[in-house]
Amino acid sequence: MTHVAVLDVGKTNAKLALVAAATLAEIAVMTRPNRALPGPPWPHMDLEGHWAFFLDGLRRMQAAHGVDAISVTTHGASAVLLDAEGELAAPMLDYEHPIPADPAYDALRPDFSLTGSPRLPDGLNLGAQLHWLLHQPGINARVAHVLTYPQYWGFRLTGNLATDVTSLGCHTDLWAPWQGCFSSLVAALGLESRIAPPRHAGEVLGGVTQAIAAATGIRAGTPVAVGIHDSNASLYPHLLGRTGSFAVVSTGTWVVVMVVAGRAAALDPGRDVLVNVNALGQAVPSARFMGGREYEVIRDGSTAVPDRGDRAAVLARGMMLLPAVQRGCGPFPDRTARWTAEPETEGQRMVALAWYLALMTRTCLDLAGAAGPVIVEGPFARNPDYMDMLAALCPDGIAEAASTTGTSVGAALLCLPAARPPPTRPWPEPADTALMEDYARRWRAECRR
Repeated sequence: MTHVAVLDVGKTNAKLALVAAATLAEIAVMTRPNRALPGPPWPHMDLEGHWAFFLDGLRRMQAAHGVDAISVTTHGASAVLLDAEGELAAPMLDYEHPIPADPAYDALRPDFSLTGSPRLPDGLNLGAQLHWLLHQPGINARVAHVLTYPQYWGFRLTGNLATDVTSLGCHTDLWAPWQGCFSSLVAALGLESRIAPPRHAGEVLGGVTQAIAAATGIRAGTPVAVGIHDSNASLYPHLLGRTGSFAVVSTGTWVVVMVVAGRAAALDPGRDVLVNVNALGQAVPSARFMGGREYEVIRDGSTAVPDRGDRAAVLARGMMLLPAVQRGCGPFPDRTARWTAEPETEGQRMVALAWYLALMTRTCLDLAGAAGPVIVEGPFARNPDYMDMLAALCPDGIAEAASTTGTSVGAALLCLPAARPPPTRPWPEPADTALMEDYARRWRAECRR
């Protein structure tokens, strides 16, 4: 096998990447914004726009390089409802749509101790989305199949139905991670015969259909992996390449901390701590916050590059951004962001923002029981101020994932069982570690006020 095409749908962008099997490098990449359409009947994802984009990209990649397998990774908290003919039974709800709190749903959902799934706002619990959708006029009668989001794209490529354990285990209320089976909520929603069977991410869902072959030039029968939740795609290479205790920090719109073989910790669902399920079907204590969204809000378009003077000024003035920029989620869901002192330059703002994001990450690591080294994947791994602060606070060391896009590489590895996982690069301890540790102590004190 030479090339794996990866359909990679994040909350901010949809991407098609072609990954070379020999090097795990992305040799071709196409992207488009993942903007929700306004409705009616509700804000929903542009599935047909994405599908046209994917087909065009697959056709181009097949013509230029050849495609030997296809994998899929998407954001979580999402499912697609199909009718008996395989068409949409309802537009795919955007999970940020404000679903009203419903005591009837709260009475149905299993306890956190069974699902590892905290009660989250809007549609971040997939079970809450389904409960709300099934009570909209006419929808329950139309729904014949429920697919988690990666498998919707797999269905369009192969015609086969499935869900996957990583997407089901992503704060859905629908899965019992320690038992490895559906929770009682599936029956309570009347979906036992309609939710597609759960499969492991690395299994082969099926082969590309004749219709897709005609549209793209890809050989009919080309294998398509079941697919995987994006944060778990970031974790997967390290599951293959490491033993012992470690944690992976997947950064993007969401910063998701996933702990493997960590210390025992009392998981607090009120602080966005949860249990994910990895590609091997194992429970993974996790914590998260919407770090990429917070970064964009605070930087407000700034491209300033901090210098040594900006860093010194932030330390000297104790200039801090306190949580939470994005209310309603993360380890400080009820706090409102504020500055202890206003930045005097854009460089100072960018330093304090990077350190805030690192301190939020360290908080998530502690809440999830992290032990051992920490691997950072995604755009924050390219922010030296973020990495320096995190390195100062992680005595077992941190490393940068060699791949800039761990989701696509992790998804590609589902099709490459014999491949060697990509290496990581150790990040050096910063010279100002003692000063950064003191800054962190003061930030935590402010957060306790």
